[in-house]
Amino acid sequence: MRAIRYLSTGPASEVLDLVRIPIPDPAPSEVRVRIHASGVNPHDTKGRSGWAGVAVPSGGTIPHSDGAGVIEAVGVDVSPSRIGERVYVVGAKTQGTAAEYVCVASNRAIFLPEGITFAQGACIGVPAFTAWLAVLADGPVTGQTVLVQGGGGAVGRVVVELAQRSGARVIATAGSDASRAVARAKGAEIILDRHREDIVAAVMDATHGRGAERIVDVDFGVNYPVDIQVLAPHGTVAAYSSSTERMPVLDYYAFARKSARLDFIQGALLSPAQLARATDCIGAFLGAGMLVPDVAKVFDLAETASAHDMVETGAPANVVVTPQQTDPSFEKKEPSL
Repeated sequence: MRAIRYLSTGPASEVLDLVRIPIPDPAPSEVRVRIHASGVNPHDTKGRSGWAGVAVPSGGTIPHSDGAGVIEAVGVDVSPSRIGERVYVVGAKTQGTAAEYVCVASNRAIFLPEGITFAQGACIGVPAFTAWLAVLADGPVTGQTVLVQGGGGAVGRVVVELAQRSGARVIATAGSDASRAVARAKGAEIILDRHREDIVAAVMDATHGRGAERIVDVDFGVNYPVDIQVLAPHGTVAAYSSSTERMPVLDYYAFARKSARLDFIQGALLSPAQLARATDCIGAFLGAGMLVPDVAKVFDLAETASAHDMVETGAPANVVVTPQQTDPSFEKKEPSL
């Protein structure tokens, strides 16, 4: 099968190789999915670039945790009735979806409703499950105010829609006109320009001085001084990234005086119980035509480096590669990973 692999970290054009490797066999409790679309998330590019600080295993890494396709084979303990099922994949690890086939735990290959394309399905995974962790994992948000820092991003736009459709009032910040338009389209009631507006004053005014019961943050290390000022008593800050400042120094008592809760979350790292709950919740929304991702561009697998570049420079929506397209120039053969 064709696959993209990197043996060391660095710029996409320098480390991503198109290789041919054997088709994997599913282990017990796994399924093999023929991948029709592979989603490129920001955490995929951070891992490949070396920013995330994750060591590359000796056999190399096939990137991308999310994808979509059709179950072709099942391992022991998995019902053969799943063969032929359209699924989206969430949280594939070092042998990811940037390949024609991937094997994953059966509970990470999730039914993809009809009407949702493979390209859209490839973008559900980590963004939607991160949003669920940030918004609903510890209870309903009906009647609450949720502040979304970065409401137009890959995860932020899902957070906005999920919170709004779950009964919350959503305030979103964004840094560009395009991102603010996305946040508005997804259901944010108030959209703030994070570069030009006084976020603290605007949020406190909109909440009559109480603050937001929940804050979902894309860049915690930079934003937490604002977050603590606008967080309501007993509120929660759910942070899923801290790209600008990886090791922020926090004022403990600023949070303690509000009896605040800090949640540091990753959408690919749910417990089995969380994964089951999130799967049911997200599935209900998808089945009703909600939370369907926007796709900016689709690349062939051979163009994965360009797809990574697009994500790193700020894609307006989700980016996908398609492993099943034939690349007539591909001749390189590699041994098994």
